[in-house]
Amino acid sequence: MNGFFAVYYREMMILRCRFLKMIASMAVSPFLYLIAFGYAMGKSVTIHGHTYMEFLIPGLVAMSSMNRAFVIGSEINISRFYWHIFEEFQAAPISNISYVLGETLGGITRAFLSVGIIIGLGLLFGVMIDYWNIMFWVAVFLNSFVFSSLAVGMAMMVRSHADQAMFTNFVITPMAFLGGTFFPVSRLPVWAQKIILLLPLTHASNAIRAASFGNPVDMFSYVILLGTGLVFFLIAVKVVSMARD
Repeated sequence: MNGFFAVYYREMMILRCRFLKMIASMAVSPFLYLIAFGYAMGKSVTIHGHTYMEFLIPGLVAMSSMNRAFVIGSEINISRFYWHIFEEFQAAPISNISYVLGETLGGITRAFLSVGIIIGLGLLFGVMIDYWNIMFWVAVFLNSFVFSSLAVGMAMMVRSHADQAMFTNFVITPMAFLGGTFFPVSRLPVWAQKIILLLPLTHASNAIRAASFGNPVDMFSYVILLGTGLVFFLIAVKVVSMARD
């Protein structure tokens, strides 16, 4: 496990070099969503006793933490295909689990940074929710852990950027819009609700939203996220081992 910090430190050096660009990139999409959906369209809409803007912010937290955690896969692919960094890790005395842990923590760090930006935007728009609830941050961490682990495993399996883009288009993008981020899942037909409840982002959205409103949280969602994250993490360790071979 001693080598994981070297992997994580490299990702933090990349983040440091691109910090301002990443901050701007992380802020653009949530800002547009807040303007278009929250402010322009949702001023007179209430959902379960909350304004649509209050409903939207936790959904954006879930979606953004998913997207930014998953972006670590792109960084891994760039380092593999162009800089051949993975070959250097192969030659170094770093275990597979240390490599996966370091990259996963890199994705989680990016996700938390994006959540901080959304909280700042929410305060700018005058949205006050319970950001100090510890269960809010636990849900954010588990959501980031799930998709960062998935990204590491996916990055080891794809053979090109086109493969990664196809995975994003067919898995991540639909989940971002159907995972309870922009609308209550309860308003869908029962058969659709059952399908959407299979998505980890749905459980993350529900957990983050409940915690941010100060409502009792459903521990089942936390268990689902933890279990899914551990499965993806172990799969990532396995595919890294296969890639080394």
